[in-house]
Amino acid sequence: MTKCFYDEKKYPEYSILQDYRNSLLANKNTIEVTDFGVGSRVFKSNKRAINQIAKNAGISPKRAELMFRITNYFQPESVLEIGTSLGLATIALSLGNKNSKIITLEGCPQTMAIAKNQCQLQNLNNVEFVNTKFEDFLTTDNRQPTTYNFIYFDGNHSKKATLDYFERLLPTILNNSVWIFDDIHWSKDMEEAWEIIKSHPKVTVTIDTFQWGIVFFRKEQVKEHFIINPNKNISSYIFERIRI
Repeated sequence: MTKCFYDEKKYPEYSILQDYRNSLLANKNTIEVTDFGVGSRVFKSNKRAINQIAKNAGISPKRAELMFRITNYFQPESVLEIGTSLGLATIALSLGNKNSKIITLEGCPQTMAIAKNQCQLQNLNNVEFVNTKFEDFLTTDNRQPTTYNFIYFDGNHSKKATLDYFERLLPTILNNSVWIFDDIHWSKDMEEAWEIIKSHPKVTVTIDTFQWGIVFFRKEQVKEHFIINPNKNISSYIFERIRI
């Protein structure tokens, strides 16, 4: 918490993340989005302007910086991202540890192409882009390493899919593995999925940041659940510890 979450250092990588975001927000071109998930609460059509996708569906600037800090702190060697979209989180993951091996999955070839192009422009060569349905990739296992140090779940935000991915990927955990689930309070179903994940016997410590659910599997730690409540001051937080 003190060395990563609350780290107020202004990393030079933040400028790279912001410059990419600004380029997306200035891009009014329209693409046809392929969506295999639960759909969007914002968009009524699959034809969407790139700047609107970045504004409404992309990871926020603060979350992108936090993603960078988390990967920079833990230095995971093997990373899986489920849901590339425009690659804002992908680039944060890559910049956090340029020596890591990242596999990012995306069902939409149009958005993935934009993310892939940005990685090439930034000479980020540690990302493998896979255009696939998530369940297809997780079923075949033919391109997966046996373990992952870090997994970011930002794809199909439904209870069934989230728990399915969770169970399929459990065999890949290490004692130091870190998993992040996006939108854990997006719906009642996602909240139910989060409660099931928290109570799983292999899960020891979890952190609820309201947007993200962060999961740890360290066997030597007591099973606990932490909640971080943002106050009006965005840099100030209430930290609660709940023994579960």
